[in-house]
Amino acid sequence: MKILLVSRIDNRDALAFVLRIRTLLAAEGCTVSLDDDTASALGEHGVPLAGADADAVIVVGGDGTILRTVQQMARPAPVLGVNWGEVGFLADLEPEEAPAFIRTLPGGFAVEERMRIALRKNGEYLGTALNEALIVTTRPAKMLRFSIVVDGVVAEQFRADGLLISTPTGSTAYAMSAGGPIVDPRVEGFLLVPLAPYLLSSRPHLISSNRELEIRLESTKPANLVMDGQQTIELGTSSTIAVSRSDKPALFVDVKRNFFEKVNRKLRKI
Repeated sequence: MKILLVSRIDNRDALAFVLRIRTLLAAEGCTVSLDDDTASALGEHGVPLAGADADAVIVVGGDGTILRTVQQMARPAPVLGVNWGEVGFLADLEPEEAPAFIRTLPGGFAVEERMRIALRKNGEYLGTALNEALIVTTRPAKMLRFSIVVDGVVAEQFRADGLLISTPTGSTAYAMSAGGPIVDPRVEGFLLVPLAPYLLSSRPHLISSNRELEIRLESTKPANLVMDGQQTIELGTSSTIAVSRSDKPALFVDVKRNFFEKVNRKLRKI
């Protein structure tokens, strides 16, 4: 079995843990490699994430490290997250329990798919997001005007500081902090959460991913689109963003842990 190891590179303890996991997996007969950034931090040679060929990817870090890994992989591979961050909703294992589970990987594992959203601006493909895409003003204290179009019909118009377009997976991230609901990741839909809307009647919406969804930015103020906190694109003052379900879902190693039990446990850390 081929395993790729990825670590946050700003923490020496996380890097040391990666070396421990590499030794453990090598003893189990696995072929183990490091991604370029992790290898460079350890003074070694690695492989680029974009061209990685692995049966599983073990990520030691927080949600940001996991999101970056998923974003950069051209071919999705099952990801197993070991939490070396704050809360780590995308990381299913804590460091003390990770070695025992990792030893079981060569014997086979189940895979869980997580929906991603694909975004296009005026027909041009922009990329995908696992957690969320954020449309936000580039000028603090200035509001943006949005129209939400569902199946060709204008469903809502409002002004707000910004708009979060979240997946169910991302419902426990920025969307939760902005007042959105926690959504079961088995639900496939688009969660829209206005940021500081001008009217209290502008509430979060959960829309089926089978519908055609467009976000129209109709403002005199410039805005940016930020995908998973990793990529920023200038939208200007007027754009139409088409949102659809990506045909390449993110893949995660299924550790057989109940989602709602995990959420309850993680939220107790906040």
